[in-house]
Amino acid sequence: MTSLKLKWHKLTHWEYWPLWAIYYPLFPVWLFYSLKAGSFFFFNAANPSMKNGGMAMESKMSIYRLIPRQYIPNTVFITKDEAPNVALGRIRTSGISFPFIAKPDIGMKSFGVEKIHDEEQFRDYVRKTPSHYLVQELIPYGNEVGIFYVRRPGQTHGKITGIVSKEFLSVIGDGKSTILELIKKNPRSHLQLHILQKKLGERLHTILGEGEEYILVPYGSHTRGAKFVDITHKLNDALTKTINEVCIPMEDFHYGRLDVLYNTFEELCEGKNFCAIEINGAGGEATHIYDPKHSLWFAWREITRHWGMMCEVSMLNHQNGHSYLSFRDGRAMLKANKVLQAQLKTI
Repeated sequence: MTSLKLKWHKLTHWEYWPLWAIYYPLFPVWLFYSLKAGSFFFFNAANPSMKNGGMAMESKMSIYRLIPRQYIPNTVFITKDEAPNVALGRIRTSGISFPFIAKPDIGMKSFGVEKIHDEEQFRDYVRKTPSHYLVQELIPYGNEVGIFYVRRPGQTHGKITGIVSKEFLSVIGDGKSTILELIKKNPRSHLQLHILQKKLGERLHTILGEGEEYILVPYGSHTRGAKFVDITHKLNDALTKTINEVCIPMEDFHYGRLDVLYNTFEELCEGKNFCAIEINGAGGEATHIYDPKHSLWFAWREITRHWGMMCEVSMLNHQNGHSYLSFRDGRAMLKANKVLQAQLKTI
């Protein structure tokens, strides 16, 4: 695909637009909810147990501690200044072996998330990472879904407001093309080429057999090329019950998205063979909007609908004594988040 065609594809498919282009037109809506709540940073009260309500700069490890242990991966918290050999010793003692997942303790958009295959790669990760990080066991399930969950304060059960299936970025071999050539045939993977060249190196010149699938990015991040498919129509009472069993024990968690690895959708609904690899609070998007079949108008409608629910939850929690974020602290949070994002992009 030529550079011009790639640029045109990106321009005509809003899912690839920068966040400011999607969210800035909705500023009047955010302002409306801010006036209604009495604070521009009302989201702080959405999830009182999470720093900043889970909007940004929150520790993933602190959130894992809220989740019932049986629903999360085996996880080790490691400080930036801990020597690699000491960290490896603790990782092995915990029962985690190669390959495993390493990711920043405070992160976003899957920046800095890597699958680590050996000790050399781990030492390289430690050298590059700018902050504390987590090491997690590799979960064997091959499917990932994002489930948005909302529970009003005082309610005994919450509801699911959107479900997105995540198709990992991959290529399918034809018996004659290299991985690089296959990447360039699909705009979704071609847009990730610069990053993939750094990660895959000489493997890009491997020729795949006909029908052979090669996973380019082994996790469901939209910013890393995953295709998001809206499967909200699959919502059922059994799945709602399962997600409530995960979320209700979490102290003061009312609004956010669960990213879940699972074996089959039927087993997930039954509460079997699944793992919550991450829970995002106020900063979590209802990512079913990124299904290519959805228009920008659909996305705007869903974003504003969820902001309305977040505002309602925040106001109710505020009435119960939980504070909003001051304008000064809110600005400081946004500034720190911008700096961290720039750092994580370099990993």
